[in-house]
Amino acid sequence: MASKNDKFINRDISWLSFNERVLQEAANSDVPLIERLRFLGIFSNNLDEFFRVRIATLKRLISIGKKAKEALHISPYRLMEEMQEIVITQTKHFESIYDEIQHELQKHKIFIIDETKFSTAQGKFVKEYFTEHVRPALVPIMLNQVANFPYLKDKSIYFAIKLSTTGKVKATQYALVEIPSDVTSRFVELPSVNQNKYIVLLDDIIRYNLQEIFRIFSFTKAEAYTIKITRDAELNIDTDISQSFLEKISKSVKNRQKGDPVRFVFDNHIPKDMLTFITQKMKLKKYDNIIPGGRYHNFKDFIKFPDLGNKTLVYQPIQTLQHKAFDNSKNIFDAIKVQDVMLHFPYQRFSHFIDLLREAAIDPNVKTIKITLYRVAKKSRVMNALINAAHNGKHVTAVVEVQARFDEQANINWARALQDEGIHVIYGVPGLKVHSKLCLISRVENGKLKNYANVSTGNYNEATSNIYCDDSLLTADPRITQDVNEIFSFFEKNYKAPNCKHFILSPLKTRKKFLSLIDAEIDFAKRGKKAGIYLKMNSLADEELILKLYEASKAGVKIKIIVRGICALKAGIPGLSENIEIISIIDKFLEHSRVYIFENDENPLYYISSADWMSRNLDVRIEVSCPVFDKKIQKELRDMLDIQWSDTVKARKLFLSSPVTAAIKKPIRAQVRIYDYLKTGK
Repeated sequence: MASKNDKFINRDISWLSFNERVLQEAANSDVPLIERLRFLGIFSNNLDEFFRVRIATLKRLISIGKKAKEALHISPYRLMEEMQEIVITQTKHFESIYDEIQHELQKHKIFIIDETKFSTAQGKFVKEYFTEHVRPALVPIMLNQVANFPYLKDKSIYFAIKLSTTGKVKATQYALVEIPSDVTSRFVELPSVNQNKYIVLLDDIIRYNLQEIFRIFSFTKAEAYTIKITRDAELNIDTDISQSFLEKISKSVKNRQKGDPVRFVFDNHIPKDMLTFITQKMKLKKYDNIIPGGRYHNFKDFIKFPDLGNKTLVYQPIQTLQHKAFDNSKNIFDAIKVQDVMLHFPYQRFSHFIDLLREAAIDPNVKTIKITLYRVAKKSRVMNALINAAHNGKHVTAVVEVQARFDEQANINWARALQDEGIHVIYGVPGLKVHSKLCLISRVENGKLKNYANVSTGNYNEATSNIYCDDSLLTADPRITQDVNEIFSFFEKNYKAPNCKHFILSPLKTRKKFLSLIDAEIDFAKRGKKAGIYLKMNSLADEELILKLYEASKAGVKIKIIVRGICALKAGIPGLSENIEIISIIDKFLEHSRVYIFENDENPLYYISSADWMSRNLDVRIEVSCPVFDKKIQKELRDMLDIQWSDTVKARKLFLSSPVTAAIKKPIRAQVRIYDYLKTGK
């Protein structure tokens, strides 16, 4: 009998394979140079979150002993070592890509230089910049003078500094300096010389001025090496009943900075005596992931690397499209009443949804607006529209998820701001995260209340809508609006389970329903009828659903899966999954939509969803999979999936033996084709 290891790819190993695909984009010479730098930034940011969440979880599993091995199907110690080896290999690849990109930038007269390459004029500029902008923010700590090693903050980068004297009397001291992140940009443009442009990192500006920082001492040599700690990001919410839920979340967010270390990264040129001193003082152990790295850390900052005015080195923004349904419509409600409308971001305008909220805010016939909020923009036009609606006497309800990871404090702040404006705020559902994206607007028409709904695969966030590919349904179909209304009633009265007739709702029915839908395809295949499954999602990791897909494959059901990130399913294995094919697309925009199609004996069922096929989405979150009834939109979704399936530029096929393969270079690039398809209808 095959073991579970033969049937599943470990989800964390699969995630590292996904990040390798991101690294491939950074290495791809066809990608504009500064975009390649930004992919390095995305890779770095992803890896930070991986350690803060997944490695932290693994360390907690290690503490529970044998049960951890049963849950993981592998020794947690072995898994930790395997992941550490992968990360070290990827880090070396990362460094070589960064070196290559720097050389290529030089051909465009852009030079990223360090403190050893300053001309006299550049050195003078850097010293003046340091004195004016940087030095006031620096707080050096002399490590030999303090009893305990200072607490290193998560997300921050530090210089570990070795100060020494040579000659007859030799002396060494160590110091620590946090590199400021909120005073100035990480990237400083130096004055141009003969059309050459020069960029220096803030790190190297500080390096250049080390003697100035420590001038009161008589050290003859000062060396700086970057170090960084990553900490456990799990929120530990205490059970103090005297505190409100918001107070508990706020306290937990503050305590997150004090989480246990899960990774220590250091400049691999750091002297051994200094590294030993630091790791011993910090009491770091082997499974705290002590990982050698390059000269620079927090590469996530490179996501914001300046384009320096050279538009050929970056992706050009697309002109977002107006949906044809709104071409001749003065009133969005009238347009939606005529037909369902599916918006596809970022190709089409997110402003259509904001316009809907703005119209609702001032329309005298609109009585209520209800919305779920998971992540919103810092300067949110969605929030402004909701506040304006409240000012105009509408009854506005916002279900704010204050446990949205890494956005907890921002959501708390927004929730309080909404409450201050008279909006009814509901703080999620006890024990469950509200991850569904829903909006319901009630309007009086001909003396009766009519509902309009929006169901989306992505957040109500105009900032991410420019870079995340999502699908967003606008509809007045009572089959959908009634189910949306049921869910909002549940948010308001948690004791009464929603009675949804068409939605697939987590955690109540999603697992059972998708298993049932796959079973139906198995039955059709066995009876010689048309059977097939077409899935698009971010992550596929739930073992029960994967086993059911294997069963379908054995029954002859043809299965196509497009998955961006984690994929624990092994495709194309004889006797197990030979009828399953999987691709992954990494490109300019982040593929974020979830679309599920079941052939259903030539009467296909279409769903868009907020839920990936992961245990958390199925069992411990409020998620919605919404049926798509409109035949034209069904065709549109199918056409778009077919375009993605035909991608031979940015698509990678996932195999058991090699989860990542290089993209086949043919001129079919899905994101470009989809934009043209939505623009022309062809």
